[in-house]
Amino acid sequence: MTILVTGGAGYIGSHMTLELLDAGEKVVVLDDLSTGFRWAVPQEVPLIVGDFGDAALLRDIFARHDIQSIIHFAAKIVVPESVADPLGYYLNNTAKARALLAAAVEAGVRRFIFSSTAAVYGDPEHNPVTEDESLKPVSPYGRSKLMVEWMLEDVSRAHDLSYVALRYFNVAGADPRGRSGQSTPKATHLIKVAVQAALGLRAGMQVFGTDYPTPDGTCLRDYIHVTDLARAHLDALRHLRGGGESLVCNCGYAHGFSVLEVIETVKRVSGVDFKVDFAARRPGDPAAIVAANDRIRSRLGWTPRHDDLETIVRQALDWERKLAARNESGA
Repeated sequence: MTILVTGGAGYIGSHMTLELLDAGEKVVVLDDLSTGFRWAVPQEVPLIVGDFGDAALLRDIFARHDIQSIIHFAAKIVVPESVADPLGYYLNNTAKARALLAAAVEAGVRRFIFSSTAAVYGDPEHNPVTEDESLKPVSPYGRSKLMVEWMLEDVSRAHDLSYVALRYFNVAGADPRGRSGQSTPKATHLIKVAVQAALGLRAGMQVFGTDYPTPDGTCLRDYIHVTDLARAHLDALRHLRGGGESLVCNCGYAHGFSVLEVIETVKRVSGVDFKVDFAARRPGDPAAIVAANDRIRSRLGWTPRHDDLETIVRQALDWERKLAARNESGA
């Protein structure tokens, strides 16, 4: 009953691996380490360094490890980068996902949990946004993920494979026990950037757009703690193992904070008044997007445990300090 976690050396994937281990599951990680880290994978977990689109490698992994379920995180995720490099995103996020699905079908894998995104909604007409909202992604990133959702729907009809696609909103925070956190050096996540500015690891930060139709003119987002998100995947796995039908679910808290509210929270929790500059809007950023989460609560039994922005920020600060010490020591 081994579970393959693609991208398991990265931010969300490493937290997923920890949750699976805590639940007594057997895990194998596949990661090319382009944005992940060897040290983020616990020693007892096999780490296979390679490309999740490599068909020969996948066949070998499935044969050697008796993979029964896949939790697929590996992807490019930066919206503005996807606008500048759409072909790179369609190759990595869509074409390679097709290769992964083909290998899974060939090997008889029956369960697939997919890391999707709220970017499939684009700039939604209603907030909180339900899973039935029109899908109008405004970036190649969102489109590349939506294409995988379509593939999963079609493959599940043609083969003995069930899936859950989890549409993430804004992931933040770190493992409450300090075992992992957001570690990508040039990450663009708002809380990560603000925390680095508070700790003097950046000279300051920028706010992109102050003229959105929101209460303070800055983008409004739903911030979900990374551990709550990992537990949503565990709930999805239990659902599929119990014979549950294929599903698409939002992952969020059903309320949001503006960019300025997040920055003020980081300043308050850290006690540092760091420099903030204002810049023009970035391409591909919707004004506001907040998750309706009735479906994931009712169908998967998911219950968030860390729905508190100050707690998320405090744990992010603690992790950033730990990461800075690790980098200084060269560990």
